[in-house]
Amino acid sequence: MRECICLHVGQSGVQLGSAVWELYCLEHGISQDGCLTDAQLADEDDTSFHTFFSQTQQGKLCPRAVLVDLEESVIDEVRVGSYRDLFHPAQLISGKEDAAN
Repeated sequence: MRECICLHVGQSGVQLGSAVWELYCLEHGISQDGCLTDAQLADEDDTSFHTFFSQTQQGKLCPRAVLVDLEESVIDEVRVGSYRDLFHPAQLISGKEDAAN
């Protein structure tokens, strides 16, 4: 089995990364909170989601990703967005400074 780890850096990286993970969830039958949907549970042979997601002891799927930005507001959009329960808080790294000139 192969595993991919994604690193999303900066405003555009975080925004694109957030959209990509939403798409991965839709494609692999994973709900917004990281649980498998009923359709995915019925298909026991499909384990392709393990490439992009790690599974916790409770059975929740967590993206193999880190999102980083110096500006807190960009990461906060992910923290309060519809997929907020998908990411572990340690995966969302933000600074206190703005990188703008």
